[in-house]
Amino acid sequence: MQRDHREQLSLSWQANADAWTAAVREKRIESRRLVTDAAILQAVLALAPTRVLDVGCGEGWLCRGLAERGIESVGVDASAPLIDRARATDGAKGNYRVCGYAELGEMAEQLGRFDVLVCNFALLEDPLTPTLEALHGVLAPGGRLLIQTLHPWRACNDASYRDGWRVETFAGFGEGFQEPMPWFFRTLESWLTLLTDTGWRLQWLQEPLHPESEQPVSLLLLLSAEPR
Repeated sequence: MQRDHREQLSLSWQANADAWTAAVREKRIESRRLVTDAAILQAVLALAPTRVLDVGCGEGWLCRGLAERGIESVGVDASAPLIDRARATDGAKGNYRVCGYAELGEMAEQLGRFDVLVCNFALLEDPLTPTLEALHGVLAPGGRLLIQTLHPWRACNDASYRDGWRVETFAGFGEGFQEPMPWFFRTLESWLTLLTDTGWRLQWLQEPLHPESEQPVSLLLLLSAEPR
């Protein structure tokens, strides 16, 4: 069953590439427009990086934002249609690769090392251990990993507060979405345990708030690599 969920997750990002690109570029998603886009961009800039790897870059909005500020970035995504959208927009200025996240460590010679790795709403599957372990292979000494994900206490909605697969239908994101997206919900305890088990040390944790409801919209984590 887990294999079916992961296959459907991959299919969703193939089928919904155009709709997702439009939703992001037209700022249809309130949480992104009001809170989370700025939160991750500010967190990256605060680290004053030289090179950034955007893991799960989608249509490339964050890479473009960093380039505007003179920061070199490489975007990778498992969805070839999304990488196509990013390349079509950025042309020769952009550096984008189609790559499964768990294969990143194997691409270290091609990609080089990065002083900041970003996973912005990109860690949606289970198991995540291969991906989180592979990220060590592309991190420069002293580098940092930034993860932004759905806030566990808000994302569970009325469902039980237990790890498990959920479904995103993209309702309210605009037209054109053809396939629902399975994603794996984790409690805060599970996130912290998983990160510790894969060799990451928490430096700080933030909970960006919606400006009107003052409820947490996302969970933002800064991590360093444990000595190996």
